[in-house]
Amino acid sequence: MISEKLEKARAYEAENEKKITPQMRPVFHLTPRVGWMNDPNGFSYYNGAYHMFYQYYPYRPFWGPMHWGHAVSKDLLHWNYLPAALAPDEPYENGGGCFSGSAIDLADGRQLLVYTGVLSEKQPDGTMHDVQQQCVAVGDGVNYEKCENNPVMTAKQLPSDSNRFDFRDPKVWKAADGSYRCVMVNCDNKGDGRAVLFESKDGFSWNFKSILAQNNGKFGKMWECPDLFELDGKAVLIVSPMEMEAEGLEYPNGHGVVCQIGTYDDETGTFTCEHAQTVDYGVDFYAPQSTQTPDGRRVMIGWMQNWAFVNQHAETEPWFGQMALPRELSIVDGKLIQRPTKEFDACRKNPVSHNGVCVAGLEAVKLEGIEGRVADVELTIAPKSKDDSYYMFEMRFAQDDKHYTALRYRTHESELELDRSYSDSRIAMVHKRSCKVKDNGGKLKLRVVIDRFSAEVFANDGEQVMSVTFTTDTAAKEISFVADGTVYMDIVKYDIE
Repeated sequence: MISEKLEKARAYEAENEKKITPQMRPVFHLTPRVGWMNDPNGFSYYNGAYHMFYQYYPYRPFWGPMHWGHAVSKDLLHWNYLPAALAPDEPYENGGGCFSGSAIDLADGRQLLVYTGVLSEKQPDGTMHDVQQQCVAVGDGVNYEKCENNPVMTAKQLPSDSNRFDFRDPKVWKAADGSYRCVMVNCDNKGDGRAVLFESKDGFSWNFKSILAQNNGKFGKMWECPDLFELDGKAVLIVSPMEMEAEGLEYPNGHGVVCQIGTYDDETGTFTCEHAQTVDYGVDFYAPQSTQTPDGRRVMIGWMQNWAFVNQHAETEPWFGQMALPRELSIVDGKLIQRPTKEFDACRKNPVSHNGVCVAGLEAVKLEGIEGRVADVELTIAPKSKDDSYYMFEMRFAQDDKHYTALRYRTHESELELDRSYSDSRIAMVHKRSCKVKDNGGKLKLRVVIDRFSAEVFANDGEQVMSVTFTTDTAAKEISFVADGTVYMDIVKYDIE
């Protein structure tokens, strides 16, 4: 039985999506059907298709009582919208609505959604406060029914030092014996973030198992959107910490995403970190979620936005928020590597290449056939010689006479910078982010994926990744190159179809 609230949301999105033409959206990045999008939810492969649910408020391009939007894809790039999957239509969701969660197949063929329901509850002192608890819904890939025993996990099950108001973002998986595990975030009464682990035999009745990992003040404060999985023989725990304090260029201030690589002991329910790193060094990337493909690859998608400036756009915008490019994950030399998927590579057409191009003397170089606002550009740069290095190289894209976004490499600092200061923004927000890349005598391999309103940079085959969004008019499609010193460049540009 579909509730009145869900029927209303479905009718609204079906009617109002007609106002949004394909030209108003990116080509291969998922945007909300209408209105607002944030965290990816329930990223999964079910009944022959990839399912992406997402935090959703259909009625405005701003955050509101959370629904779950829904889209499906065969290749992780071309998405078809399905009707909204969840609406805040139960008493235990009368606070912020249906917050983030995940999805998994049940033994009987149905799909289980596990999500955070936010209840506005009167406290002993008479004040109202949102309480977060985990709920489940079961469905067939289109329609889902919330279970009568919701909520199935509450903060009352957590250790006594737990903050019961911050307990959210369940990520579920199946253990080797067919039972279920679920990792969520919580914090202790001192505000220190942690990941907690629950277990279940059937996916419906859950028990607290352990504190999986405690932050101990290292990565920000409260964590969000945990994800635990095995990759290349290691355990990987990805979290999105709030209020991080920068450590040089490694962990930028504010909200970010941290990957911890180590070991997981299922018997004790504990994770031990051996190495930690930033997941995305750009401006816009948060709350990623991963899934395993039918052929065994681990693929991750994040929300390509930043909480620090999500209220700067106009009420008249038809949609706000988009997902990042899906990324295949691997571990090489103990570190996380991210690359575009093989499905994306298969969409590349019409290559245009130039080899041995000299960029020098701060004179802008433009090359025939190298332009566009939907493009995949691969380039390799190198100095004139070992003894004659350059100081700076810059690629400018989404460019016209006045505007551009820049990717800048300073070889002496081995520092790569993504800069949208001149992208037509009139708002005082973060415009630049930098990261260190491997010093290879001024040689650097870059891949820049541009999709109308965003760019994602993969440095040295995915050792570092940087994401950025911008609102530059789509008529600005020039690409140019500048160098302080002499740089030799090989480049190939692909169209994406």
